[in-house]
Amino acid sequence: MALITRRGFLRAAAGGSAGVVATGGYAFGIEPGFLLELTSYRLTPRHWPAGLRLRIAVIADIHACEPWMSAHRVRSICLHVNALKPDVVVLLGDYVGGHMIVSGPVMPQAWGAALGVLRAPLGVYGVMGNHDLMHGALPDMPAEDGEPVRRALRNAGVRLLENDTLRVDKDGQAFWLVGLADQLMHSKAARGGAGFDDLPGCLAQVSDPAPVILLAHEPYIFPKAPAQVSLTLSGHTHGGQVRLPDFSRAWMSDRVKWSQTYGHFEDDGRHMIVSAGLGTSMMPVRLFRPPEIVTVELGGPMLVA
Repeated sequence: MALITRRGFLRAAAGGSAGVVATGGYAFGIEPGFLLELTSYRLTPRHWPAGLRLRIAVIADIHACEPWMSAHRVRSICLHVNALKPDVVVLLGDYVGGHMIVSGPVMPQAWGAALGVLRAPLGVYGVMGNHDLMHGALPDMPAEDGEPVRRALRNAGVRLLENDTLRVDKDGQAFWLVGLADQLMHSKAARGGAGFDDLPGCLAQVSDPAPVILLAHEPYIFPKAPAQVSLTLSGHTHGGQVRLPDFSRAWMSDRVKWSQTYGHFEDDGRHMIVSAGLGTSMMPVRLFRPPEIVTVELGGPMLVA
């Protein structure tokens, strides 16, 4: 067996340290602040109307803050979304900054103006996220019950859905958009820490057999969604921000497993797609889970790209 010399050990240690520093620099400075991927899905859920083709663009977890997700970057991403020519754009919550490692806040009127460039023939719709109700533009700023976020979305031309249901027509065929209020945040009067979400109340507003697309910031609602919900679109998890290796799942707590939730899931004919989102929370770090825009093509052959 070969023995390592002191010089060889120091050289290997230096190389390892350099690798750690380089990886840390990439995860902290490059992937969260500069990369952007487009992830596309094609599927035809059960009971989806024959001939109804629908392209949805999904933006999740912006977490606007300087320098990682500036208003300029948000606007650039929105223009990229417009170039994809979606039929409808959905925003899945958490617009405000999620950590304090920043050079400054991006106020709601700034990121709202950036979102205002979004265009889609069937409209732009959004739901609230837990951070939007927890605090203001940064975690040390007051939430004001999320009113600055709601106002910014309205001014941007985004229709906010909080336990609201909307019937949308395309080419003579219909689908329902259901926007769920946040599942984690709750009023002080709520018993047992119940969230603001009310899926049964939303679905009671659905008055015909047209398929339902559910917008829910957190993916936790998916096991409770009935068969009439053809597709659930969620964010919140950021796909973990740091993608952990699959073999480590055996040692993960349930909370960590949920935090790694990402991509396309199917259960008994119901589909869910969870976006990795754009921004970061807790820490401005991403590793092997870059910011992404998601497109979903409904009514065509199944594809994940």
